[in-house]
Amino acid sequence: MTVFREDVAAAMPDLRAYARSLCAGNIHDADDLVQDTLARALAAQHRFTPGTNLHAWLFTILRNVFLNGKRASKRHVDVADEDLATMLWVAPHQEARLEFNAFRAAFERLSGAHREALVMATIEGRDYADIAERTGCRVGTVKSRINRARNQLRADLMGSDPTPAPAPTQPLDASAEAEGGKRSAEDGVRLI
Repeated sequence: MTVFREDVAAAMPDLRAYARSLCAGNIHDADDLVQDTLARALAAQHRFTPGTNLHAWLFTILRNVFLNGKRASKRHVDVADEDLATMLWVAPHQEARLEFNAFRAAFERLSGAHREALVMATIEGRDYADIAERTGCRVGTVKSRINRARNQLRADLMGSDPTPAPAPTQPLDASAEAEGGKRSAEDGVRLI
């Protein structure tokens, strides 16, 4: 072994310590950095001027190798092979178009009153009382129309029968029963 190689080998502990400080304590990256530095130093041995500071020359090479690696990592992104398929995949446009056409057809099958109530509630964002006032019907009727419209759309789009309206959970009001099933002003529900 020549004197140059012996001096480079003697500088390895200092190079490792400096490489670990640059690599934030990552031992594997620091060892790789030192190995790259030693390979470059041995390849460029003819450029070293004997009698000058070998440690400073090696530390400069190590720092330059580290900075070049950082610059290259900014331009290079590691992507696993299994991630390539998901990165390059694009949803087909025809499915969205088919879904939109199916929705439009189901929406057109709704009655005019159901469509009107559903549009005012969902698209225009109106509350039930405002819709009832605009359409000239009671709040309970508006709620029923919106619920039936949503159930019908769901059934048409999912390919199932519409769910039946739930049975009332409140007992019959004796005074409403005597009046022939009139609506309660409090909740807008017809008591039968």
